[in-house]
Amino acid sequence: MTTDPLRLVIFDCDGTLVDSQHAIAHCMDHAFAQHGLDCPGLENTRTIIGLSLPEAITKLASPARVDEDIIAAVTAAYKTAFFTLRQTPDFHEPLFPGVHEVLMEIDGRKWLSGVATGKARRGLDAVLARNELEGRFVTLQTCDNHPSKPNPAMLMAALEETGVDAPNAVIVGDTSYDIEMGRAAGMIAIGVDWGYHDVDTLHKSGAHAVISHFDELTAALDTIWEIDRDAA
Repeated sequence: MTTDPLRLVIFDCDGTLVDSQHAIAHCMDHAFAQHGLDCPGLENTRTIIGLSLPEAITKLASPARVDEDIIAAVTAAYKTAFFTLRQTPDFHEPLFPGVHEVLMEIDGRKWLSGVATGKARRGLDAVLARNELEGRFVTLQTCDNHPSKPNPAMLMAALEETGVDAPNAVIVGDTSYDIEMGRAAGMIAIGVDWGYHDVDTLHKSGAHAVISHFDELTAALDTIWEIDRDAA
């Protein structure tokens, strides 16, 4: 009888666990306008969600050829705007359907779970607290201590923290940045079609599979990892 290896499922946050696009776009427009730059709007902002803030703002502002001081100022303005927005009574950053259920299923498999996000730790902690997810993840990787996605540093740190081998770990995310990060780390990369990059982009980035609901995740991993649940 062989022992099932230790496995790890890492989730992206924005666009995968929570629908934060409108809050992010609102704060991005506010920060750009505050510094006399054209507001990027929702559609443009959706393309950079997942990157760390300086990289995201640089990409959005690139036609204006702004310098590092402006990038730093817009980054600070965005952080202030989001912190302020989060304190308002009508702040809305909902979980996507099936999050709690898939985490329960992962727990039932004795798999570990974690998060790797371009958010700062303060922002991630707020999401977890608001959605009763505190203590549900064994590893939390944020932009505070790592370079931006698609650099695989976040995932490498999660593997080191948990002792899981890369082929037995998966990143679940909605953007090409997540998929490219996972492939660079030697992990399985699963795309989700409810987020901010389209399915074709996820496949072209190297996704091993793309799912349409969280209830498809463990079955997809059983197939990829060739796990026979009837024999397990």
